[in-house]
Amino acid sequence: MKRLLAYFTWRRALVNTGLVVYCLALFLIFDFAYSTLTEREEIQRPARIADPVYDHGFAANFDGYDLWGALRYQLITNSFGFKDGSVREVLLKPTSRRILLIGDSFTEGIGLNFEDTFAGMLANAGQQRSDKIEFLNAGVASYSPIIYYKKIKYLLERGLQFDEVVVFSDTSDVNDEATSYFCIDDDPKYRTHCSSIEGSQQTAPAPLKTEFLRDHFAVTNRIRIYVKRYIQSRLGNRRRVINTDHTMIGWVFKGIDIAKEVQPLGVDGGIARSLQNMGALSDMLAARNIPLTIVVYPWAPQLAQGDRDSRQVSLWRDFCRGRCKAFIDVYPAFFAETESDKDWFEHLYIIGDVHYSAAGNRFLFRQIEQQLLQ
Repeated sequence: MKRLLAYFTWRRALVNTGLVVYCLALFLIFDFAYSTLTEREEIQRPARIADPVYDHGFAANFDGYDLWGALRYQLITNSFGFKDGSVREVLLKPTSRRILLIGDSFTEGIGLNFEDTFAGMLANAGQQRSDKIEFLNAGVASYSPIIYYKKIKYLLERGLQFDEVVVFSDTSDVNDEATSYFCIDDDPKYRTHCSSIEGSQQTAPAPLKTEFLRDHFAVTNRIRIYVKRYIQSRLGNRRRVINTDHTMIGWVFKGIDIAKEVQPLGVDGGIARSLQNMGALSDMLAARNIPLTIVVYPWAPQLAQGDRDSRQVSLWRDFCRGRCKAFIDVYPAFFAETESDKDWFEHLYIIGDVHYSAAGNRFLFRQIEQQLLQ
């Protein structure tokens, strides 16, 4: 009898193992088919393109997948190449109040679907009002003041009309202005640093980096990333890193030597160029009676290292005096959140990344919605 029970127990285990292997094989086959199909779309038409006027942006009317590190996610753009909830034609003349948002990867909402970004939340809220407000998101990763100015100038010259511009000034902007985008700068003293590697100098899309798991098993890879981020959050590895990390934002911290990271202009030169380009943007908008609002928000290392009285905040607060319709500083709200939520980093930021999570985007949205939806 015992031998018979052992036989059936062994057989049941074998059958269950076979079912698991069978289901796993089916899952991987379907994942491979789906991933191969969507990967072909990426190869045929990349989402990110070089631009001779403002260095880089998105392809217009794109509906496919983009890459962010090991992650593939859906990306949709409208007729102006702005990240959007659907492929649609943007009219030059709006039928309601229109606000143009611009910034870098935080504003783009890199790695997230449009509806999970603060720009997407503003767009949705604007359409829920009886007096509708249309929000357009012109932000793209690695933008900085020179691109804010050049891109908005280009949009105005194309005839796009909007009632207000909101610049989400990133703490890394000074670093970018000190090191990049000289080929699109009209000022001779900056254009002399023009390099052939800049986006405005490219005539063909850069080849996409390949990664076997991400490219051929996208769903499996996404599960792997979620598990990895969960383990990272439990171990607290990334949480410890932000206590000393100054990458791209070292200029706001006292006593940090970042001279090698901000060549050729240095920190002071990056600040001066930022102010010059934002001044040009402000003057151009003022000449057309278009109000300018500037929003500043913190990176996780700034919160972890207590950068409350940040140079980033004072720089743009001072700039806005006499120039801006409004200056919105959300640093106090984020610092308050760090005091009320011991797991603020895991909740507000993408683990293993510097950007806001969907929850972090919603938190930012709640801080700015009242002023931008007036």
